[in-house]
Order: sequence, then structure tokens, then C-alpha cells
Amino acid sequence: FRLPRRTKIVLLTAGAIAVSIFIFGRTLYSHNYEPQTPPYSKLEFEQVPPQPPPHLSPELTTTLHAPTTTETTTVYKDAPSTPKYEQLEPVVFSLVAWSKSSGAELSLLIKSILMYITGPVELHILCDEEAKKAIEPGLSLVHSPTYEVKVRYYMPTWDEIVSRIEREGSLFTEHLAGAPGLMKLFLHEIMPVKKAIFVDTDALFISDPRHLWGEFKSFKSTAGISLTSHSDFGTAEWYNADRICSCVMLLDFEKLREIRLMDSSLYRQDSSGLKAASPPAFKAKFGAPDPSDGKYHNVRLGDQGYWWAIVDYFRDLWEPLSFDYEVSSCLMEMYETRLGEGMSFHTPQFVSLLALQFDAKNSLIMKQGKVIRPKLLHFNCLHGADLWWEWIGWSDPENKLSRRWGAAVQYHVGFKWIWLNRFSFDSSIPKIDIQIVDTLFEDQKFARQHSTP
Repeated sequence: FRLPRRTKIVLLTAGAIAVSIFIFGRTLYSHNYEPQTPPYSKLEFEQVPPQPPPHLSPELTTTLHAPTTTETTTVYKDAPSTPKYEQLEPVVFSLVAWSKSSGAELSLLIKSILMYITGPVELHILCDEEAKKAIEPGLSLVHSPTYEVKVRYYMPTWDEIVSRIEREGSLFTEHLAGAPGLMKLFLHEIMPVKKAIFVDTDALFISDPRHLWGEFKSFKSTAGISLTSHSDFGTAEWYNADRICSCVMLLDFEKLREIRLMDSSLYRQDSSGLKAASPPAFKAKFGAPDPSDGKYHNVRLGDQGYWWAIVDYFRDLWEPLSFDYEVSSCLMEMYETRLGEGMSFHTPQFVSLLALQFDAKNSLIMKQGKVIRPKLLHFNCLHGADLWWEWIGWSDPENKLSRRWGAAVQYHVGFKWIWLNRFSFDSSIPKIDIQIVDTLFEDQKFARQHSTP
């Protein structure tokens, strides 16, 4: 069957008309409904700068020219911005470990710091060789952490430690921590940083340490020390030193150096008249030292006894610290805190936690007017084991402390160091910076600066 020639011509003409109508309609739709762009030439494309929100005013307009493009950018005054990594202030720790076991405990504490930290961190560690050997294996496995890690070891000899205590003149301790434990009173003299967090080795973080670092912002202008306060405690033979805990402290090293916190025989030769701050505090708390050797033989709890004398005498120097950072196993109920029970919000524990907000009879919970939100766990007073996580009570399913925090302990102990590694996209930035630093106390620096030829 063949169409007549005239019919073929009519059909072709109709098809051409239909295609033309389709193209014309598509063009008209595009012209009326699609967003318009500014005119441009082959040599330049101009992007119209956006209008500022009503609450912001233009601060700066910059036009960038390139061979084929021009782009205009407007920056608005007070516009919110995301902080860059380089702008984050390092969280600085000042730590002490003296023995293989304390070094192993500090290693776990450091692991918990690196697990949660959200920014660069500095670890300034006063230690002996045995402690350093216990710390190094874990850190050696971390070659590309999420943020930069700076480690500084300060390794005074035993004689250097004892000599500094002797130059102070009045310190004496029978505490298990011994002379190295008293070094907590001198960390500001050794470590050249402005401020630092101190934490005992038998503790671990369960949240970002930057929360604790942020507590420095609440310091009043005269403050230099922050630690927890238990005003309802008090043991007479300890001079009520159990009203604080020197296990976790925020220390403004610049302030402590400024007031010359600890005395020294080298300072007593200072003709400027500047006296050390601690001697009157010690005398007010403990009375006169033993006349036979000039030392306080009646001070208990090691460095904590001396810290208590200082903060109780210089109240303006002391800033109370939130109980969030001192959830201690010495208080076996640990402020009634524990891990939750699954994802349910109707468990007896959750209901009782809400009730505590209104329980004025519970002095420990309501002392600071709010429920405690644990961010750091301190496992002191666990006797019978060299390492706190080897305490026999953890294996007892009926033990109250084990039921409260045993799972958290198991997780942090079992977390592998290699899991702290991340991909490093900038090989030019050193991620782990470890050095050994010469130890020189502040009074020795003073003597060198004022020595006569």
C-alpha cells in the first residue's frame, strides 16, 4: 500500500509544524519560570552578592578576579563562624607517676583522655624511669590520633625531689605517695605552662576533658586553685582535710608562681621583701612546726593536708569544683550515680534520679543545687591490688561498686590503643610530639637569675 504523493507532503508538513510548536512552547516555559541569570560575556561572569540578613550589616566586600571569572564575596559583621582546628586551645594536663604501677595506671588515664578529647592536648608528666617505661608502650601504638598530642616528660632524680622539699623546710609526710606525692605542690615550678588540669593516676574520663578545661572560665580574678568541697565532712585528726580532695584540680600556674606559693631557702635571701604564700597558711592550720627539725609531723593525707591549709586560709584563691569531676569510690555510693539500664526512661534509676533534683534532704546531691552528671571516675580507696582495675571487688557481681561502674571499667580497660588512630591527611603536621625536658624548680631559676658573678 502506497500513499499518494500529495498525502505524504501533508503529513510531513504537519509533523514539522508539531515539532516547531513543541520547541517554541518549551522555550516560552523556560523564559517565564526558570530563575534568571545576570548577563555575562565570554570574558567575565559576575555573581550578584547576597543581601545581608536584617540583623547583620556588611563588614567587608571583596571581589576576586581571575583570567576568566570574577567572584564577589561579602562577609557580614557578627556572622557566626565555625572555629577552625588551629584555633582550638590545647587542653593541658599536669600529671605525676612514680613507680611501675602508677605509670600503668597513668597509661589508662591517658588512654581515656585520648578517647574523648576534642582538640589538641598536652600531657606534662613528672615521672621516674619505671613509670615512663609503663606509659610508653600504649603511646607508641598511636601514630595518627584525631588531634595533635604533645607529651613532655620531667624526670627529676630522687635527690632533686628531696632537695626541693628540704629547701621548703617544713613539709613532712607519712602518706603512701611519699615525697613524689608532695611534688603536686610544686608542679607550677617545674612545668612552663600557664594553667593545667591535675588528675590522680587512679582515675579515668568518661567524657570530653574539654568540659573540665572549660571550668577555668568560671574562675574569679583572684582564683588559682579549683577542687571539690565537702563542707559536711570533717575529721579532727586530719584537720578536716577530708573536706576537699586534691585528686582532681584545676591549677592556674601563673597565679601560683605570682604569689610564690611554696617557700624555699633560696627565696629567703630575696631582698625585694616578697614572701612565700604558704608558711602563714600552714602555721594557721597546724600550729608551730616541731622545734627539733622545723617540720609538721602532724599532717595527714599527704599533699591534700597542705592543700587544705592553703585553700582554707586563702579563700579567694579557691574556686570549688563541680562534683561531676569527682565521682569517687571512697564514697561507695558515688553520689547514687551509675550506668543506665538500657534505653528505657522509665527505669527505677531514672525515676529516682529525677526525684533527687527535689530531695533537699540529700546533702551530697543538692549541695551544688543540681544532679551530678559524672564525667570523671576516681577509683581510690580500693585496697589490696597494685592496679585499681585488678581489685577483687570487680569480679563480685553483688558488689555495689562493681554493679554501678564495673561495665565502664571493663570497657575502658579493654579499649585498644590502636583504635585511637585515624587517617592523617596532612603528613606535614606532627601528630605525636614526645620529648624529655630538663627539670629545674622555680626557686633554682630565681637563684640563677639573681646570682652575682
